[in-house]
Amino acid sequence: MNKEALVEQLERLRAEHEVLNSRIDEMTSGGVYDDIRILRLKKRKLAIRDQIGRIESDLVPDIIA
Repeated sequence: MNKEALVEQLERLRAEHEVLNSRIDEMTSGGVYDDIRILRLKKRKLAIRDQIGRIESDLVPDIIA
């Protein structure tokens, strides 16, 4: 995958991560919420965070010391 495609994917993942974060906040700020759904959203958010980390790592050039 070329650098531009990685940057685009990174932006999409960051946006999705933020949306999930907002949804989780909304669900937990209300009095009654669905624990299972929140758990699934948190798992998805964590998986996205892992993908973001991998892409960020791929975008950093290897430096040979």
